[in-house]
Amino acid sequence: MSDVLTQTRQLLRLATAGSVDDGKSTLIGRLMHDTDSLPLDHLEAVTDEEGVADLAALSDGLRAEREQGITIDVAYRFFSTERRSYILADTPGHERYTRNMFTGASNAHVAVLLVDARAGVLRQTRRHARIAKLLGVQHFVATVNKIDLVDFDAGRFAEVEAELAQMAARLGGAELSVIPIAAKHGDNVVHRSDNTAWYTGPTLLEYLEGVELSAPNPEAAKLRLPIQWVSRPTTDERRRYTGRLAAGTLSVGDAVISLPAGTRSTVTAVDTLDDSRTTAVAPLSISVELADDIDVARGDVLVSGDENATLPTLARELDATVCWFVETPLRAGDRVALKQTSKTVRATVQALHTRLDPETLDELDNPVELLLNDIGSVTLRTSSIVVADPYTDNRDSGAFILIDETSNDTIGAGTIVEPREVKPGAQTRNDIRWHPSSLDREYRWSATTQRGATIWFTGLPASGKSTVAVAVERALVESGDVAYLLDGDNIRHGLSDDLGFSPGDRAENIRRVGHLTRLFADAGVVALASLVSPLKSDREIARALNAAAKLPFIEVYICTSVAECEKRDPKGLYARARAGELKGLTGVDAPYEAPENPDLVLDTTGADIDELVAKVLEVLKDKRDGV
Repeated sequence: MSDVLTQTRQLLRLATAGSVDDGKSTLIGRLMHDTDSLPLDHLEAVTDEEGVADLAALSDGLRAEREQGITIDVAYRFFSTERRSYILADTPGHERYTRNMFTGASNAHVAVLLVDARAGVLRQTRRHARIAKLLGVQHFVATVNKIDLVDFDAGRFAEVEAELAQMAARLGGAELSVIPIAAKHGDNVVHRSDNTAWYTGPTLLEYLEGVELSAPNPEAAKLRLPIQWVSRPTTDERRRYTGRLAAGTLSVGDAVISLPAGTRSTVTAVDTLDDSRTTAVAPLSISVELADDIDVARGDVLVSGDENATLPTLARELDATVCWFVETPLRAGDRVALKQTSKTVRATVQALHTRLDPETLDELDNPVELLLNDIGSVTLRTSSIVVADPYTDNRDSGAFILIDETSNDTIGAGTIVEPREVKPGAQTRNDIRWHPSSLDREYRWSATTQRGATIWFTGLPASGKSTVAVAVERALVESGDVAYLLDGDNIRHGLSDDLGFSPGDRAENIRRVGHLTRLFADAGVVALASLVSPLKSDREIARALNAAAKLPFIEVYICTSVAECEKRDPKGLYARARAGELKGLTGVDAPYEAPENPDLVLDTTGADIDELVAKVLEVLKDKRDGV
């Protein structure tokens, strides 16, 4: 046996790209056929009575694909040579199945672009090439297919080659090799063709065999192990944490940190499918045991605990590039579920920055929306921490998919350009400064004989928030205090009249009210905010703003049941929502995250309002006295 065969063959992952009918499936069938990688029964199944094999049918596995003559799903095919093993993803060319191009190219080393010699570079060719570039594919080879249908014309090949060079330049100077082929007959696929004597470059297989892959350089300091499952095999064994290594290495004795909690421990056992392996390397799936019973759950990430470790960002905001998969457009303010590694969080689209023009590959600024198959740059704000890296650093922790929370359908996919840690209420700009008042707060409060505070009422629509807040305001004013109610509806008549009711706009409305309560409280006024404010993350912003200014903040949770709220329904909102006339009503088809540790919990069902007011005033007195 030759030395080549006794060595482990390199694995090269390929993804095809191009428009419908460019011949991707036929090319794959030809590669498998001419490298003797086809089982005989597969070949017989696609061979007609005259002995002619339909090579495209080898990778078109779905009945709908064979009937329509197009590829719909991603078909993974395998072939090998003495030098290498190959996994090839046959991705759909039809524009409707752009999402599958993302799937096929996500792990590819090489993108094989198919171009019909007669049609040249098309819109979908450019789109797929842009997606491959976006997903970090390093090597591009373009095959000008069906060259036999233009009589192996060197002039026509040169024209298409020029179009491809222009496209590569628009992609940021991607290195692109161009090969003339006739996949149906095998010209320049595996074997060199006598019909293209004017072409002196490599065949497609020769190109693939010569692609240089950077050898893995695993570094323990770059460890990323997203936890997928926590188990305890027996009562006598410690917990095991299972996942697939996204980066780095892991061995017994290594110090690790669990993020986002930041707790430390040491690895006491590492299990892989290879019992003889002592060090696990990416991308192996492994199970680890830790020396300490720290709190680690699905979605957490183990990273290196060494001093020189490269740590990810505990991000709440992501600048990202997104490909949109569905016909319903994506707009600023939309709320989606974001799945990154093994964790799923809610996310709000803070802004749409650019949209890619698939014809010119130009970036168009400030789009109103992203439509089906659009690619654009966006900013996403997440409801909780995402342990993230830029996609250029890590293709696992830097990628995500977007999910419709109602249907659970995948509606988009993206790559992280920049993850950012955003602390609620923290100043994010460095070009402006806070100007303190010339009056000291204690002097102001002493002169007015009143200490400011914020009382934040939250609960479902029609829960009684405003009823209690109005009564508290009256009681305070009648006792000589200056108090003012910031009711949600009133705020939208002025301060927030530019905002709609999308999730992003709702979050912005709460942020504005949070800042307003801080200013009122600083002035010595008791600010009462009555808003549904359904998300914990939004309420935390208001709390943090007041806490940063060392101002009392009281969260009052009106816990009236949905049934009782719906019975009252003074604005008819619940009736409209049940009839399908109103979308996104909290408590019906939009979530409400109840406060975990409110300062006061009140139920207005059959309650005496004066008693509820007394409870609020008692908590206010305690908070003021504690300042």
